[in-house]
Parts: sequence; structure tokens; C-alpha cells
Amino acid sequence: MKRALLPPLALWLLLAGGCSALPTAREMGDMALLRTMGVDREGGEMAVTASTGPRARGLQGEGLPALVLSTRGDTLSGACMAMQGLSDSYVFFGYVDQLLVGEEAARAGLRPVLNYFAQDVELGLGAQLWLVRGGTAQAAVSSGGDQGVEGRLSTLRTDGELGVASVARTAGEVYTDLMERGAAFAPALTLAEGQTALLECGYGVLRGDQLAGFLEGEAAGGLELLAGRACSHMVELDRPGGPVSLRITGSHTTSRLEFQGDDPSRLQLTCRAESQLEEAPAELSDRELEEVRRDLERRCRSWLEGALEQLQDWGADCTGLGLRAAASHPGRWSAIEQDWPRWFGRVEIEVEVQVDVHA
Repeated sequence: MKRALLPPLALWLLLAGGCSALPTAREMGDMALLRTMGVDREGGEMAVTASTGPRARGLQGEGLPALVLSTRGDTLSGACMAMQGLSDSYVFFGYVDQLLVGEEAARAGLRPVLNYFAQDVELGLGAQLWLVRGGTAQAAVSSGGDQGVEGRLSTLRTDGELGVASVARTAGEVYTDLMERGAAFAPALTLAEGQTALLECGYGVLRGDQLAGFLEGEAAGGLELLAGRACSHMVELDRPGGPVSLRITGSHTTSRLEFQGDDPSRLQLTCRAESQLEEAPAELSDRELEEVRRDLERRCRSWLEGALEQLQDWGADCTGLGLRAAASHPGRWSAIEQDWPRWFGRVEIEVEVQVDVHA
């Protein structure tokens, strides 16, 4: 397990006392405390871009612009080491809590990046992981200008934890899923042309450690329902008396695997979702409320089926549906577990949706 990050005062005391983690004792003002790290693959090289976010110096805490450093190397460790020569300050990676990976690097394979974060003495798998769609991590990290991108990423992470943005995931969570399931998902960001703010754009899905593709829109909502991490989606339904708005507040999906002989034949999914009625043109009767509930069930089923169709095409069970179903057939599961990505792409999937509407 990685050591906890030290507060600035404790870190200064260690450094002043000659802590062996750094080559020499340094004043805090002589250090560049990195907060965000971006990783790209350019040809056969690894490119690293890192940002400190806004900085303070002196007793009065005068504000300094964010420091952004970029370098390249044959390996990730080589690129990070080369970064020391780009700043007059000692570059310290121990405060990195945001990791952005460019699309090309994710398609080439995420394992080297995750291995490096797991093994390096300063870094750790507690960093939030984001995939950059249609661009580079360098452009994403640099998009914050003098204020840095750290504030934007912190807001997205907090909103994800509150259920009002994409599900936030740490590098450790993704790493664990890859090892246990052979697939994982991570929130995706994009930097739209002419824009300076990073925007959410669904999720990137990894099979093995390589990016298989992206899910966005309703398919991304279906992925969240499968994972039991439904965001507070607002759903608008057209009704005879006028539009009705509902907010999905939670979900839980269970799975059951059926076999023909020793081969899996059907995966049965039951998704139970909770919703809150937010707006209606008039008070709904019990019959009208039941019709709204059924309409919402059909909408959620459509989301789920859209996500599952794409995940099956990729053979990427990134929410662990097979593993969850294994409890009822542990012996049979052990026989097919290593070949589950292939079976997942072929097995028939049956979806049942049950939604509760709270008026």
C-alpha cells in the first residue's frame, strides 16, 4: 500500500531533516509539487506532461501561475526523470492525484502506466483516472492555462462522487478490474475544438489493458445502470397531458448465468432502479403514474440494451456481470472463467427492468 501524502509542514520537516526520499534537503519554495500528470504515446516514445496547479510563494502566499512541464522518453520512468531538468525547482510527484491518459496511449495499452503508478515510490494508485478522447493528455493538462486544470478535475471528481457527473474512478479501481475481470471502464474527457474547458464524454472501455472504444449518451447511462452507479439522470417522457420529468437516483443490477451442459447459454439480468418524479403538468392519478413507470422502464431497458450490444461486440464485461453470476455455479464458472470474454460476446442476454417511482 502506498504511503499517505504528507501535509506541506510535515513534508518540509522531513526534507529539512535530510529525508532520504530526496537527494538533498530543500525549502518548500524550491519544490514543484505536481498535482496532475498526463501520459501520451508518440511513436515509440512516452510523453509526460505534468502540472502543479496554482502555486503560492512567500509568507504572504503570493499567487504564481501553474507550472506545466512536458518531456519525452523511451520509457515512462525515463520521461519522468528527464522532467527534473526542466525546472529550477525539485520536481516532486508525491502529490499527483489526477492521471490523464491520451487516447493513443490507452489504445496501445494502459498496463505500463498503471504498473508505474503502482511501483513508483512517490506515485500511487489513488489518483483519479481519466481517458482523453480524440486528443492528447498534453493538450488536456495544458488547457487550464495559468490557473491549471486541477480545479476543473477536482469539480468533476466531486460531482461524480455526488452522482451528478460521470462516475469517478481511481487508477487502483481500474487496475483491480483489469486483473480480476480482464476489462474495466473509466470516465472520458474531451477538449472540444475552440474550447478551453474539459468536457465529459461518457466512458472509455478497456479490454485486457487496451482501449476498445467509448460509450456515451444513453449507452453510457446503460453502463452506469449495469455497474450499479447510476448518476442522477433527468429523463423526460412525452405524455398525453404534457411532458413528465423524472430523476434516476439509484440502481442495482443482478445477474444469473444459465448453462447447457458445460457451456453458458444465457445471462439473465435484473436491474432495479429508483426514480423521483420531478415535474408533471398536473397531479398524476395512480393509473397515470403506473403508465409513467412503465415508460421509464422501457427507456432504461433501451439504455441497457444499447450498452450491452456494444460491450458484447468488444467482448468486454467491464462491470463484472459474469463474475457476479458465478456464485450460483462456482464449479462451472472456474471452467470457463479464462475464456469468458469470448463467451460474453456470444451468450444470449435477457434483460428485466424494475423501476420504482417516488412521487
